[in-house]
Amino acid sequence: QIRLVESGGGLVRSGGSLTLACEASDRSANNIAMGWFRQAPGKAREFVTAVDYTGEKQYYAEFAKGRFTVSRDNAKSTMFLRMRSLKAEDTDVYYCAGGVIPETTITPVYWGQGTQVTVSS
Repeated sequence: QIRLVESGGGLVRSGGSLTLACEASDRSANNIAMGWFRQAPGKAREFVTAVDYTGEKQYYAEFAKGRFTVSRDNAKSTMFLRMRSLKAEDTDVYYCAGGVIPETTITPVYWGQGTQVTVSS
């Protein structure tokens, strides 16, 4: 069982930047794809981005392209999400996921507990 722990959430002003991190408890996470989802209250969890186990291939939801960047450091078993030009509508709980990438998104097997991102307008 791989445990995923997010960090880096918080309050940021519109137009600002924030970097989230997701650290895996086990180095076996280095052999799986990882990604981010987000969810607002009362809404379905939506895909944000995914990265393959090498870190070389990244996939993004349309709203994330050009503003969000996913990366991973397998030496630290950690994935990052760099978010720029944040908007009020980016306010959500962001969840780290580990799993497989069948095509252009990720099918999660493991989930983190989530970290709140709030963008003030």
